[in-house]
Amino acid sequence: MPELTEHQVVVNGVRLHCVAAGPEDGPPVLLLHGFPEFWRAWERQIGPLARAGFRVVVPDLRGYNLSEKPPGVAAYRVSTLQKDVAALIHALGYRRSHVVGHDWGGIIAWALAIRQPEVVDRLVILNAPHPAAARRMLRLPRQWLRSWYIFFFQLPWLPEHFLLRSGRKMLRGTNPAAYTPQDRKLYQRAWEQPGAAIAMINYYRALPRFGNVKGNEVRVPTLVLWGERDMVLRALQTVGTTGLESGKESAEFIEPEPVWVPLPTRAEGR
Repeated sequence: MPELTEHQVVVNGVRLHCVAAGPEDGPPVLLLHGFPEFWRAWERQIGPLARAGFRVVVPDLRGYNLSEKPPGVAAYRVSTLQKDVAALIHALGYRRSHVVGHDWGGIIAWALAIRQPEVVDRLVILNAPHPAAARRMLRLPRQWLRSWYIFFFQLPWLPEHFLLRSGRKMLRGTNPAAYTPQDRKLYQRAWEQPGAAIAMINYYRALPRFGNVKGNEVRVPTLVLWGERDMVLRALQTVGTTGLESGKESAEFIEPEPVWVPLPTRAEGR
């Protein structure tokens, strides 16, 4: 991995911890992690992108790891998270950036491209539904079963307790080969940061408001990568008709990608 620098940047009223690599004058690319990850989820992608000449910036999203953790569910609405990313791009001195999002990072990236396309150069989405597709999917009873954890996370205090007590077992269960024992220790340490567990779960408690994203159309060049073996979201349901009507998009299915598994080598350096 290339040399990493760490930064604390105050944007949209919250302090975000970021790591950066690559030439400072290179085109910027922001990598947005998902649940229950933090910046290190992109560890295998930082090097190839930096060596390709990009300035790679990887934040801990608000509420995660070393970033600030505002109290309350409302602090984790998608509209707020999207503004964090736009403000981060500007705070770093850029007008626009390539944006890559996985899982929750992808949800935020979709919202950013829809609401503030002027800050997005190109968009890459990994296993995260367009908001129109998400609304459509959640009308299907079979999807309720696959997404049971979303409903579980609406409960008070119990989900946080589960994450702290059983999170490392959860990582082993998704794909035992994907995480080393050291990886699991680092994730556990991130979850145990004061206030992190409740903040991470609050993303899901605020999720019903995701359907309020106005508009569907994404006009920036977009690449959607989807794991064919995603255990929660089926690729054709989520990518089939997503509001990508500009002719600047493409979709590719990769295999495998169980939910929460670090991004595969197939996605490195793209």
